[in-house]
Amino acid sequence: MRENLKVKVTAPQYTVVSGVTFAQVDAWFGHTRRDLKMDIIYPEDGTRKYPCVVWICGGAWLRMDRSAHLAYLSELARSGFVVASVEYRTSNEGNFPDQLTDVKAGIRYLRAMSRRYHVDVERFGVMGESAGGYLAAMAALADDKAYDVGAFTEYSSKVQAACPWYPPADVTSFPYPSPVEAAASMESLLLGKNVALYKEEALKICPVSYVTKDAPPFFIIHGDDDHTVPFEQGEILHDKLEEAGADVKLLVLEGADHADMPFFQKELWDRIVSFFREKLGAAEPV
Repeated sequence: MRENLKVKVTAPQYTVVSGVTFAQVDAWFGHTRRDLKMDIIYPEDGTRKYPCVVWICGGAWLRMDRSAHLAYLSELARSGFVVASVEYRTSNEGNFPDQLTDVKAGIRYLRAMSRRYHVDVERFGVMGESAGGYLAAMAALADDKAYDVGAFTEYSSKVQAACPWYPPADVTSFPYPSPVEAAASMESLLLGKNVALYKEEALKICPVSYVTKDAPPFFIIHGDDDHTVPFEQGEILHDKLEEAGADVKLLVLEGADHADMPFFQKELWDRIVSFFREKLGAAEPV
């Protein structure tokens, strides 16, 4: 049997580039240097510029894998975006703000390489889960130039939309049973101090401390049965943004726990795509 098919080309080819070095940072107690890397999914289409969504993996600031969610991120890319998953230093490598400066370095790199990856430098979104959701919120809210360090500082690290999943928004409000238990918490490891005993300093590393009316649009997603990052954390960030007059929506996933299966269903990812298309002005794929 023979069949002829003339395929109508309606979409670009998407390519994955893995392990792209975007920055170098101090390692091994400051004696050495190491690369920070990202994975990029981009369209082989030089006829137009695409909005970019930066993904940040979670892992309690202790572990992260930039490639773990590429299956889902590729579907997001094929909806009309450049998508980049960035690496950052974990809390055993450095305390805050190292994690934030790494994410911002990744955003600046993508702007600097916009021609190579067909990125629209005016349309950047950021998304992440848990510790990555925290970093997504901080990248969107913390505009202090002190967080822009390293290469490509002539480029902006600002983003135009944020989608944090179950983000720790105010670590000073976590229900620690005692200061002793707080000392061993992931939040204390990030700060480098006991968050229960140094609340003023802990509050300074929280997304809620950076909320203003000029915040970019936020789409917060949180399960109401989260046993790791209390659902109230998503509510706190939503309410603070809403009170400031920012554009914000909290999507409550009924019965969902932390990093639960509902977060990896097409129904939810369709909502995410719609949010970024609306806020970044992304057109339908050609």
